[in-house]
Parts: sequence; structure tokens; C-alpha cells
Amino acid sequence: MTAKKQQQLNLEKLKTDVCVVGGGFSGICAAIASARNGAQTVLVQDRPMLGGNASSEVRMWISGARGSDQKEAGILEEILLENLYRNPGLKYTLWDHILYSKVKYQENLKLLLNTSVIDTHTRNNQIQSARAWQLSTQKWTEIQAKYFIDCSGDSILRYCGAEFYRGREGIDEFNESLTVDKADNCSMGNSILLQLREVDEHVPFIPPEWAYHFTEEDLPYRRLKAQANSNFWWLEVGGMQDTIVDAESIRDELLKIAYGVWDCIKNHPDGRGHQWELEWIGSVPGKRENIRYKGDWILTQEDILSGGKFADTVAYGGWPMDHHHPKGIFYPGRPTVFNKAPSPYGIPFRCLYSSNIDNLMFAGRNVSVSHMALGSARVIGTCALMGQAVGTAAAIANEYSIIPRLLYQNPDKIKALQTRLLDQDCYLPDRLRRHKEALPLKVKHKSGTNLYNGIDRGLNGKDNGLWLTKGEPLEIELQEVSDIHGVRMIHDSDFKNIKRLPCSYPLKKNKAEMPAMMIKEYLLEYYSENKNSWQTLIHKTLNVQRLDVQACQQANIRLLRLTVLDIWGGGKAHLFALDIIQEPIQ
Repeated sequence: MTAKKQQQLNLEKLKTDVCVVGGGFSGICAAIASARNGAQTVLVQDRPMLGGNASSEVRMWISGARGSDQKEAGILEEILLENLYRNPGLKYTLWDHILYSKVKYQENLKLLLNTSVIDTHTRNNQIQSARAWQLSTQKWTEIQAKYFIDCSGDSILRYCGAEFYRGREGIDEFNESLTVDKADNCSMGNSILLQLREVDEHVPFIPPEWAYHFTEEDLPYRRLKAQANSNFWWLEVGGMQDTIVDAESIRDELLKIAYGVWDCIKNHPDGRGHQWELEWIGSVPGKRENIRYKGDWILTQEDILSGGKFADTVAYGGWPMDHHHPKGIFYPGRPTVFNKAPSPYGIPFRCLYSSNIDNLMFAGRNVSVSHMALGSARVIGTCALMGQAVGTAAAIANEYSIIPRLLYQNPDKIKALQTRLLDQDCYLPDRLRRHKEALPLKVKHKSGTNLYNGIDRGLNGKDNGLWLTKGEPLEIELQEVSDIHGVRMIHDSDFKNIKRLPCSYPLKKNKAEMPAMMIKEYLLEYYSENKNSWQTLIHKTLNVQRLDVQACQQANIRLLRLTVLDIWGGGKAHLFALDIIQEPIQ
């Protein structure tokens, strides 16, 4: 058999509504959102595990908007809560499989691991198909889709002819005061991370011969201490190079740096590293920046500083404009400058689709932003929100058979996208309230109005929730007799707890606990006029989620009663919303 014939036999053709490329958190959230909103979806990931920079291969912590009131919810919080429940030891190897399970067993979603997109076929300013190679099966796959979402970080779909930016813009490009005077091709660099384990006796460390040798004088402004809350993010280099073309040599350099830095700490004459040993060192660098697509809007420093007030806001950020010097560890100054940014600021939908390829969308560190704005928008929590937004948008665009730009240009459709995101627990600044006029309830509790004010989190010192003790009944009266098709509850998942996986392993083992104020078990009943008694509508015995949507069907309901049967922390439960769904759940 000829090689050409063998290649033809090893070609699988897939046809889908939405193809998402890249399995980091932007891609995970985009693919899940697309599938849950009714679109047949394929997620293509070139690694054997999901998570990108947050996976066990890289182990970057999940950061996002500053302030607990601004904590990212939606699919990201859902995954973090499930990890607390199933992986209380916060082990990275189990974390990988939490992500795998979430994607692999999602209805309407097909996962391709170990699969690299090699090429695209484009016609009439639209991607018709993407061609990919699966290393494990030595098989080619051709994916035809109506919409493509690039969450690869490295903008692999740019070969379709999409317009893009790279490097640092000069002051004159977008009138940004914080950027460099003249444009260049530099970027933020890559990092290899370390994880340490605390020990009760000194364990000698012998560095490899090829490691660099550093002294404290070589590394000013770097924290050369072994401690529990450091992941050594400043082990960075590559910003003076091309972080795609030079990826292999950058990794080799990072390994020399990482082993050399740990040698400097561990074998320091003052014994500062004797209490810790090297538990893990990455082999896959975490990338911060290379190529950014051009959308119909380019988010800039001024957009962020002014709070991002956009009519088409679909996500938000709130991390500082974190400006890493391209020389990384070899720069004698501070490794980064945290330029202040408001938290939150809005990110418009127009930053998330291509300016010239009609069916290309994107989420993550490759979105349509300036270099300065990327310093804030690139962190994983923000990327997850952008992912959920574009996945939801792709599903809505598919419903109407329109390109993303037309979704933006139709005020009713962009509002429908925002409404759906709010309903699916994505907070949008300046659009705090979900359709509160559609919640015809009367709650018999002194704080009952909070449950239907349309705000699903505490904000600016206002609780926006209701506290309940175990066994305390909460009666809910509809303003008129109605049929019920389900309920939507928002439990308090404790935004002060960021649910982060560990940077190091102390002697006292890491152990995570579910949020103390979350309801674990509850009973929802309706009053039957015919039987003159309370009847069970929903009895949920194990709740581990913040967004809790339960389908049920019952006609002619006027009175409901919620009783908390168990709470994760055993004290009082806190609830932000209890909505009656009066239309069939799709």
C-alpha cells in the first residue's frame, strides 16, 4: 500500500456546528458553553490533558479580577467547586481528570486529545474546514464547521488569513501612556514553574552540570526564598525572541535558569532552603504572549482605565495591567510592573471575533487587545469568562444562521446573548440585574426580596442574599397560579475562597473544604389544594454547585416551600437566588 493510499484510509471527516481549537480554560469554557446551548461542538487539544497553563504540565494558578465581589463565576466556578468536592487533597494529577471528565462527558461535545491543527481551508472569507493530526492514532481528521473558535493561545488558525497583531505598540498607535515609545517585536516571556515540598530534615540537592550558576547579586528584585506561597512565576525569558518559533530553545534556557535558581536558594550558605526540597519542575513553559487577532474593536489601556463601558459587554477583567519586561530574569530591574486597573472593567463582544474572517471567533490571550491591555486580560479567570461568552455566542449565532458580526449589530440579539450569560451565572458589570420583572414571587422572609432582586452576588457591601438555618422553612408565593417547569437557585460558593491549587506542599497536607454556607441538601415542596397538604417537588440530596437548575413539572402552583436539610459547614446557609422557571427547560 502506498503512503498516499494509507493517508486516505487514515482520514476521518467530522461535520459540526462549532469547532473549538485549544483546551485551556478559554477553550474548555467555550466548548462546554457551546454544547450546553445546543450547538454540536468539537474541541481539539494538542496535549494529552486539558487545562493549558492551569494543567499539571504547567501549574499556573488561576488569577482573575481583583476583589472577592468580582470573582468569576459561570463554568469556571462550577469546575473549581467540583474539584473541591472530588479532589479535596488538591492534587494536580486528579485535577487533570476533573477537567477531562467535565469535557469528555458533556452532551453535544466531542473531544479530540493529542490532536494538532495543521491547516485550514478558507473560501469567501470563511473557514470551511480545519485539518488536524492525532499523534496517538496516527490519523488525520478534517473538521468542517460553521463557526471556529481559536482558544489555542498561539492563534493557530491565523493561517486562514485572519488579521493579527504582535509585539508592543508604540505610544502613538493607541495613545497609551504606559507603553514603549516606539513599537517593537518584543513581548512578555515564558515561564517554567517550580513546586516545593516542606521537609523536616535537609535533603541535599545536586544541580545538573548544564544549569546556570546564580548569586543573589545576579538576581535583584527576585524573591530568593523557599516559601509556601510562591510558584516562581518570575523564572521568565523569551520576550526578546519569538515565543512560537523559538519555543524549544526558550524551554531549554528556562530549564537552565530554573535549576540554577533553585541551586542558589537550596544551597545558599545561610541555609534558607534547608526546610524545602524540589518536588516538581515543569517541562512545558507557560506562555504569556505572542499573537493577538484583530477584531472589530481593539481593547486598549484607555478602555480599561475608563472601566470598559460597552453596550456589548460579554465578559470582564480586573487584573492590573501586568507589564513584564521582555528580558525576563536577565533584566536587572523589577520583573514586572503592576499598573493599576479598575476591577471590574467590561470586555466587548467585538474583541472576540475576527475583523476579516466572518466565522472566526477567539478567546484567551489571543483576543483583540493592545499589548498593554493584554497584561490585564490574559489571566486565566478572565480568559475563562471570554471563553464562555464566545461559546454561548457561537451557539446563538448558529440558532439564527448568522455570522458573529451580525449578532453584534442586532441590539436584540446582543441583548439575548447578555441575558443568557447572566442566566448561566456570568456576572456582567453595568448589567447586574437579571430580568427581575420576570420573577413574580413573594417570599415570606424579612430578607426575601433579595432572592428576586436579580443580583446573584454580594456587591459593594450589600448582601443580595438570604440566610437560612437548617430546618427553617421558606415559603414562596407566586402572584398567580402557574405551571412550573423548574427552579434556578444560586448558592453562595464563598468568593473569598479562590479555590486555588497549591504552589507548594507543606508538611501539613493541603485539604480543601466545600464552602461552609452552601446548601448541601434541600427539599422543595408545593402546596396541593386537592390533597390539602405539602407535596415533594424536588428533593436534592447532594448539591456541590453554585448555579443549581432543576427541571420539574407541576401544574397549578401557588405556594412553594424550601427547607434546608443540610449545610456543608453545618451553620447557616446563604442563598442568592431562587427563580421559578415557568417555561419548558430546553
